[in-house]
Amino acid sequence: MPVLNDVTHVRAAVDSLLRQDYPGPFEVAIAVGPSIDGTNELVEELSRADSRIRVLSNPVGSTPAGLNIAISATRYPVVIRVDAHSVLPSDYARIAVETMQRTGADNVGGIMDAQGTTPFERAVARAYGSRVGLGGTPLHVGGAEGPADTVYLGVFRRGPLERVGMFDERIKRGQDWELNRRIRLAGGVVWFTPQLKVTYRPRPSFGALARQFFSTGLWRGELTRRFPSANNLRYFAPPVMVVGVGIGVLVGLIGLVQAVVGAPSFLLLGWVAPVVYLLLVIAATLLVARRDGIRSQLWFLVVLPCIHFCWGVGFVLGFLSLASNISALKNERTGGTSVGRVD
Repeated sequence: MPVLNDVTHVRAAVDSLLRQDYPGPFEVAIAVGPSIDGTNELVEELSRADSRIRVLSNPVGSTPAGLNIAISATRYPVVIRVDAHSVLPSDYARIAVETMQRTGADNVGGIMDAQGTTPFERAVARAYGSRVGLGGTPLHVGGAEGPADTVYLGVFRRGPLERVGMFDERIKRGQDWELNRRIRLAGGVVWFTPQLKVTYRPRPSFGALARQFFSTGLWRGELTRRFPSANNLRYFAPPVMVVGVGIGVLVGLIGLVQAVVGAPSFLLLGWVAPVVYLLLVIAATLLVARRDGIRSQLWFLVVLPCIHFCWGVGFVLGFLSLASNISALKNERTGGTSVGRVD
């Protein structure tokens, strides 16, 4: 488990690991980045309370660096990748290992079941689990068991994981997808099963959500540029929408100026794109979030565009080869480490 500035959620995540009903031995390796919110002190406390928990330093602070540090420091033949915002059901490890033995897969994973506790978080969770939010992939909405391009988190055989080089530390987001791509290219199988369902706690604020999806979109654009033949068309929907709405607003504004000065104002048709998108968001709110209460519905009206636009803008910048430059600039401003939460 890589952790950085996550004192709010890490205890629940670790507790869920210690409650696993897996019959064999296991250890918990936590790679902690340079946190400033008390995370370091909390994980040290957890380690003192249970000898199975090991705390490791992750001076770089990034997710892939922390994962590689933790994997290298452990010894068992199965590696379970965990997120600090995730809560595993007690049978997770047992079912994953049984599935791995039954299928021969090199990596097994399941569903990211987003669950919020506040109206805002419930709106984010609803967007995660809907086709209009994150595209309706099996790792978000479920589906039939079988081979997959990628899965949520992942339970790996150590041998194949080490042979393909583990996580690429140059990729700050989307590293799971990129690693699974290498596993499949090496002849391994990535296996999805809906039996593995992990509770995930969404971002608690609008700013945190916007930063998360901008960064995710940025690196998805970078990965799409690097590996163009390995990408699904759904990745292009948010950037196409952002470009379309942006051009529509610009053209519509020019049309307004034309109308004011008395010139022909056919460019007012540019407003069709943003109006259609607005109607889509309203319709999605009425259909998808109708059972969540008025406060969550109102937040959904804001959350959905936030996810789409932040992801889409990030994708465009990443596709233009700016992901590494933006990450380097952020590291320079923070003294070489990221101060955001590790995913």
